[in-house]
Amino acid sequence: MRKKEAHVLIVDDDEDILFSARVWLKKFFSQVSCLNQPKNILKFLAENQVDAILLDMNFRKGFESGQDGIYWMNEIKILEPQLPIILMTAYGEVELAVEALKNGASDFILKPWDNEKLYASVNLAVDISRKNKKLKQWENITAKKNQYQLETQSPAMKEVMNLIKKVAPTDANVLLLGENGTGKFVLAEYIHELSERKNQPFVHIDLGSLSENLFEAELFGYKKGAFTDAQQDYAGKIENAENGTVFLDEIGNLPLHLQTKLLSLIQNRKLSRLGETKERLLDVRFIFATNENLQKAVEENRFRKDLYYRINTVEIEIPNLRNRVEDIPTLAKYFLAKYTQKYHKPELELNENLSQQLISYSWPGNIRELDHCIERSVILASENQLKLLMPHDEEIDQQNMSLNIEKMEEVFVKKALKKHKGNISLAAEELGLSRAALYRRLEKFEL
Repeated sequence: MRKKEAHVLIVDDDEDILFSARVWLKKFFSQVSCLNQPKNILKFLAENQVDAILLDMNFRKGFESGQDGIYWMNEIKILEPQLPIILMTAYGEVELAVEALKNGASDFILKPWDNEKLYASVNLAVDISRKNKKLKQWENITAKKNQYQLETQSPAMKEVMNLIKKVAPTDANVLLLGENGTGKFVLAEYIHELSERKNQPFVHIDLGSLSENLFEAELFGYKKGAFTDAQQDYAGKIENAENGTVFLDEIGNLPLHLQTKLLSLIQNRKLSRLGETKERLLDVRFIFATNENLQKAVEENRFRKDLYYRINTVEIEIPNLRNRVEDIPTLAKYFLAKYTQKYHKPELELNENLSQQLISYSWPGNIRELDHCIERSVILASENQLKLLMPHDEEIDQQNMSLNIEKMEEVFVKKALKKHKGNISLAAEELGLSRAALYRRLEKFEL
């Protein structure tokens, strides 16, 4: 049996207990340490990474109340709140140990213990510890990922953030409006993190990337046999967000016949899968986003008026980057730190002159374009000096124009997006493409 990579700490004033527990647990875990004085616990934890602790409940002769163990458990919890603690106790202290479970202990073991039970308890504690550490890492990554857009000096963006903080704790439907690349996904995720549903699923559904014949099956799920390839029952993306948040991105892409079904779901909180007659109760919170003018879509009968009024209980317009220039240096520094670490170029810096270059550009692709600009600049930087490779902001130079079709296609896509201020529908129409085809090119060129 291969040992699990984990560090277990045993704390007991009885050397025989320490020896027997260590010998047994050393068979299963890569590192087992022992302390015979509880006063050394906090120093040891400050200097070592520990995955689980076996802690005796009595350390003073003549005092068998178990309060010593409770005291040191509480001290450990102050330093390491998520660290699993298994209490070792005699029969007379079982009632106290059970009470300790309610106050933070992960388990208790009776002396003399059964070796298999001891291993099972410690192994479970180690697994819990690992999950807690992974969750903490994920929270840190998410916090860092979101931080660059959530700290703002822009009056327009501060207004947005204040509104988000008011609406997030509620279950109100939110409609996020803004050009491509303004951070709608990040803000939707932030709303979820500030809500009471934060520990439940956050499901992002990009309607712009789904082919029209898959909309209903992907969103609402289907019953086995509902169509030729339906080999088994399938829960759709919305159903998988039960008790959490559904973020429907590019809501303007939803076909009219499914707009009716979505409206019914929002109103009645009941969902029926494709090919199914029964309805399923569903508890989710909806956030929507689009860069399209939905009022115009309503006037053109491309979007249901009643659905429009239902989804925009709170409507939030996200400013484009050229209208929040105060944040450009902060955003650029974030991306620079990210990519200098990724590409091992820590010597690169963003000086005042480079910051001014960034501020003076219009950024039709918004934050996403700034992100890609900094990454390209870092990758191609030479001689420890950062030179910004600014996106093309001029007409195509006929003399120097590349004859590479893919390069020309990328230039035309950028120009169409700039001309129509990030509006996908208008840019696609100008280029003679469908919205789905344009989205594929945006992904291809990382725009």
